[in-house]
Amino acid sequence: MSDATVSFGSIVKHFESLPDPRQTRNRRHRLVDIVVIAICGVIVGCEGPTAIERWAKTKKDWLEQLLELPNGIPSRDCLRRVLSTLKPAAFQECFQNWIAESLLEDADGSHRTIAIDGKTMRRSHDRADGLGPLHMVSAWASERGISLGQIATEEKSNEITAIPRLLDQIDVRGAVVTIDRAPSRRLGRGCQKAIAKKIKDGGGDYVLAVKDNQPKLHQALQEIFAKALADDFACLSHHRHETHEKGHGRMDDRLYYLLPLPDDFAFTKQWAGIQSLGMAIRITTKSDGTISRDARYFIVSHYFSGERFAQSVRGHWGIENSLHWVLDVTFNEDQSRARERSLADNLSWLRRFAISLLKQHPSQDSIKGKSQIAGWSNDFLMQVLATQRA
Repeated sequence: MSDATVSFGSIVKHFESLPDPRQTRNRRHRLVDIVVIAICGVIVGCEGPTAIERWAKTKKDWLEQLLELPNGIPSRDCLRRVLSTLKPAAFQECFQNWIAESLLEDADGSHRTIAIDGKTMRRSHDRADGLGPLHMVSAWASERGISLGQIATEEKSNEITAIPRLLDQIDVRGAVVTIDRAPSRRLGRGCQKAIAKKIKDGGGDYVLAVKDNQPKLHQALQEIFAKALADDFACLSHHRHETHEKGHGRMDDRLYYLLPLPDDFAFTKQWAGIQSLGMAIRITTKSDGTISRDARYFIVSHYFSGERFAQSVRGHWGIENSLHWVLDVTFNEDQSRARERSLADNLSWLRRFAISLLKQHPSQDSIKGKSQIAGWSNDFLMQVLATQRA
């Protein structure tokens, strides 16, 4: 038995319990065959069912050695119907079992940062049915570059209400969960407070951004840190970390401060497990001498070292730079015209999972380069599927 057959067999087992939405009399192709072909197709850069079918037909001889394919390669219509009728939650659960077994088995939870943020699929709107673009809220393991789960919402404003459901899907034990999205006034503040409690109840810690649409809390943090900065934190217990980066015609100096929670902090009872207050300052000096400065504030459930606090704040940016940017530039997600909600949701998850697998491969090529090589080389694709890590 070849290594490729063994690898495919280990993949297939994760989808054997996936409920098949098709009527029995219409099943010409095994569900696991369709799913594995879809996974491979997206890894090599296919944007939808038509491209997946084209790729699979060019690889027919190879795929027939690894999958049963009793009636040949599934058509694009078959691929579309299956991906449109599979329940996204059940589909993701199979992948999450794969992730837990193959990608996170040696992860040290005490050093994990899980960034939660949303991204709008801009061309997924369907004006004929009165539907706006689909918004995806994702959980991203920053240090490992792994998508842990996602929830689809109809509006960006619903992002904060989707986060509790997303937290139900993932294991936050020992991890630091970062959230940059502040609740809108329409949704109120109770939702984010419930999120903080849910993270603590799940055994995790949080670093939550505080923005100006939380005016009282935001003002309280501004006043506390303004007073501390006025005398350079003299006589105040605090943790600090700083970084200095030069590039792209500018110098970025970043200063991170963490204060233990003051005894008289007015909001203590409102936030489960709150232990400290954080501030991140960015000072940018451009080549023409122009200087800009901004400060961001955080409530934190643990009195971390300055370095760990900085890692959490910077780690959150990874979901933008390492996931959202790659989705649009490499996988062209913003241009996807999949309008059917389950189809768009399942294709979106396949892209996120493909990025997770490609990031684990030790090749020094870019994600786009690895995807291209996987399309050319069956052996390289099998290495990606086997989750070889750097």
